[in-house]
Amino acid sequence: MSVESPRTGGLSALDLDRDGFHELRGGNLGVRIASTQEEIEAAQALRYRVFFEEMGAQPDERTFRLKRDIDEFDDYADHLLVIDHAVSSGAAGVVGTYRLMQGDRASKLGRFYSESEFDIGPLKKFPGRLLEVGRSCIDIRYRGRAAMQLLWRGIASYIFLHKIDVLFGCASLPGTNPEELSEELTYLYHNHLAPPALRVKALPDRRVEMLRQDPLTLDRRRALTRLPPLIKGYLRLGGYVGDGAVVDPQFRTTDVAVLVKSELMTDKYYRHYERRLRDALD
Repeated sequence: MSVESPRTGGLSALDLDRDGFHELRGGNLGVRIASTQEEIEAAQALRYRVFFEEMGAQPDERTFRLKRDIDEFDDYADHLLVIDHAVSSGAAGVVGTYRLMQGDRASKLGRFYSESEFDIGPLKKFPGRLLEVGRSCIDIRYRGRAAMQLLWRGIASYIFLHKIDVLFGCASLPGTNPEELSEELTYLYHNHLAPPALRVKALPDRRVEMLRQDPLTLDRRRALTRLPPLIKGYLRLGGYVGDGAVVDPQFRTTDVAVLVKSELMTDKYYRHYERRLRDALD
């Protein structure tokens, strides 16, 4: 993504402070990067409530004891937060989160989270900066348009500020029986498969075929309706899916690899939010 591109005076022409992420606001809600350990722990506690208590994931002993979803990637990532300032402007106000890990941070750790499920070799060969996203969740009381839009605004600003070229990660469909997800998986594979240069593939020993029925007989409207909102959000931004899905028994989900070239995201998303983002970043 070329930051200097003059594209009709859009956000790519803004002179932004790339050393800091400016909080974006929408009413009482704001989105920003966690700045304290207490805020990161609040995000981990929210993840625990959503993934383990609400969705039935199976915690290990440490996770259950701490009541926080923690793994080795947390220390290398930035944690995007949605804050309800009517509750608190600090850790107590965390109502949404998304984990963001840049390629140089993954290099220090030695791998991306997605590599436990997918061969991301094509992405590593892609000339540009990578951003892995994951662990997205919103408190059940805030699952409306406002919080999700703020998360997307935050990610869009982050990739712009850090000159990210490709955003990717694992996105989950509920359930571990691929046959029950036949329509959704077939729809994604047939309509949104990534081009060869970006086509990550499920690891051979974990691979679940996505093309599970004749796509010509598919009820496209029903398949699209059944997709989780997060996956539909990626598709609206011009996103792709990889080849093959993976069953995650711990989280009781079936995962697909998703990726978005950042110029697609900025073109489609910033057009809508350009004025508000410009105001917020001035």
